[in-house]
Amino acid sequence: VELIIPPSLLNPPAHNDPAQQAAVVGGNVEVSQRVVDVLLGALGVTAASQGSMNNFVFGNDTLGYYETICGGAGATASADGASAVHTHMTNTRMTDVEILEQRYPVRVERFAVRRGSGGGAWHGGRRGGDGVIRAIRFLEPMDVSLLTQRRGVAPFGLNGGAPGLRGMNVLRKADGDEAQTLDALAQVRVEPDDVIEIHTPGGGAFGGETERS
Repeated sequence: VELIIPPSLLNPPAHNDPAQQAAVVGGNVEVSQRVVDVLLGALGVTAASQGSMNNFVFGNDTLGYYETICGGAGATASADGASAVHTHMTNTRMTDVEILEQRYPVRVERFAVRRGSGGGAWHGGRRGGDGVIRAIRFLEPMDVSLLTQRRGVAPFGLNGGAPGLRGMNVLRKADGDEAQTLDALAQVRVEPDDVIEIHTPGGGAFGGETERS
């Protein structure tokens, strides 16, 4: 296997002055996810998984909290993708709802499998795993940051299998205004009773023999 990488993409040149050295943003949480997807996809082994750790950060002058959110895994030729899991390079677990609500001024309004978000496969194919929907209601003013991917391009399927659904980030204001779709990279100020709702991507499907032919 020969990897041909454009200069400065994943291998920035070294510099004696640290201030001139290229910065890495989300390398261990976002870049790593996509690199694994690319390698497994190029070898025809596994369809794309959610491709993001869905980094979710909130806080104010007195507290701060950070979590990554699970999603769908890509299918293989012999198995469906797993649903509602952290994939590839992730090595973290999510905080239990009871602990989160006890220690922080938030309420978990919803934490559920995002049914149907994994790519579909027929005729002996394997379907992608489903993502999740996680909705957090804030009880105090907070600053919220989101570092997410797969909001524009869907996780790919292999061998004719369908892609998984793209992720989506939504802000629901307490005043009842129409829900606002947030960018993949977003920073917003929330007020009491505002809700952030995160729909994580599903995994791609792996097509069967009929689909491939």
